Amino acid sequence: MKINKICCIGAGYVGGPTMAVIAKMNPDIQVTIVDINAERIAAWNDKDVSKLPIYEPGLAEIVEETRGRNLFFSTEIDKAINESEMIFISVNTPTKTYGKGKGMAADLKYVELCARNIAEVAKTDKIVVEKSTLPVRTAQAIKSILHNTGNGVNFSILSNPEFLAEGTAIQDLLNPDRVLIGGESEDAIESLANIYGSWVPQEQILRTNVWSSELSKLTANAFLAQRISSINAISELCEKTEANVGEVARAIGMDSRIGSKFLNASIGFGGSCFQKDILNLVYIARSYGLTAVADYWEQVIILNDHQKRRFSDNLISTLYNTVSGKKIAMLGWAFKKDTNDTRESAAIYVADHLLSEQANIAVYDPKVSEQRVQADLNYLQTRSEEENAKLVSCFEDPYEAVKDAHAIAIMTEWDEFKTYDWKKIHAVMKKPAFIFDGRNILDEDTMTKIGFEYSSIGK
Repeated sequence: MKINKICCIGAGYVGGPTMAVIAKMNPDIQVTIVDINAERIAAWNDKDVSKLPIYEPGLAEIVEETRGRNLFFSTEIDKAINESEMIFISVNTPTKTYGKGKGMAADLKYVELCARNIAEVAKTDKIVVEKSTLPVRTAQAIKSILHNTGNGVNFSILSNPEFLAEGTAIQDLLNPDRVLIGGESEDAIESLANIYGSWVPQEQILRTNVWSSELSKLTANAFLAQRISSINAISELCEKTEANVGEVARAIGMDSRIGSKFLNASIGFGGSCFQKDILNLVYIARSYGLTAVADYWEQVIILNDHQKRRFSDNLISTLYNTVSGKKIAMLGWAFKKDTNDTRESAAIYVADHLLSEQANIAVYDPKVSEQRVQADLNYLQTRSEEENAKLVSCFEDPYEAVKDAHAIAIMTEWDEFKTYDWKKIHAVMKKPAFIFDGRNILDEDTMTKIGFEYSSIGK
């Protein structure tokens, strides 16, 4: 099938960057991203590209180049579905908060609504591509809905999982390790492979069956998260044995069988994918009666939660076992640097623990708004919105955020934190001035010489 028009349902962290790069690399294909959220679409269409709803290095430049040429953002979902030959489903698949599988299974209601909408609107044959992270065998459900419409339209279902790391998503898209396409129809697979083939070498485009493709996505994230929990488990052992987790990580990372990536000890992983995908894997394993498999992967999550709690417990015990009424400055709220995404960020849970001990929290993050910080805390429903608003303040100037603070907690590894005038910061803090470096980004000797009581992970 010759693809002239692509429709992507969902204008989020996956759909936006992916479609922008596809549009850039395929100027002859019209790409339309649709979403029911009119406010989000308006932000994507804002003349000032610095106001895009998603921050990713390099994204604004690509949107500026392609928008209005062959990249369009719209709320006219039915029109885009009807006109396109290929439809990407790129909607949110959060962990269920209700019913069977609550807290573990993926909530597929948005995916099903998409499938039903496509079935209702489509009048010509379509290739439907799963782009959202989905549990294994979701394609079967989509296929069943699409093939039972009775209107004579043929649908080919493909699985094309994303392997993007937020903060480097554009580079990941421009230079992918691999592109994975799973499906039954060879023609449909090649139609999508041709689109990626305009910039990705064919040997890096893997063709599999649809089930392998769906499971590969969950497995990739589970393996990466497992590495983080593994090094964090060793970090606690290092603190008790006077070993240095940085030295241990460097030593094992030089083993070519292990490699050096994802071996930075920290307060734990966050983001929209790792926890969600592992919980999904656990739920799928349990549903098939694979208890040992489920328990194995669940331990990765348990250790990640333990690491966050350990960090806040250490902060409280170091501050003489009380943080009540004390100002704690948190540098960073995003779950990692170079993104404004805060989903499952360690900062949220550390802040929540400190707030339950009646601390006053001052937050500075270069890309996260006060509105987002408050929304993240309110979502936990640990205390009233009024109480959160009273106890948590956000600042646009980091030097104001740390003024009169008893302690600083570094929550995100933003590069700018390394460049601060730490002597100036020490001068305006309460004494003794504590730093809890949750990302191990500052130099301990330098901080100690300035006069800080410095604490890091795994040392």
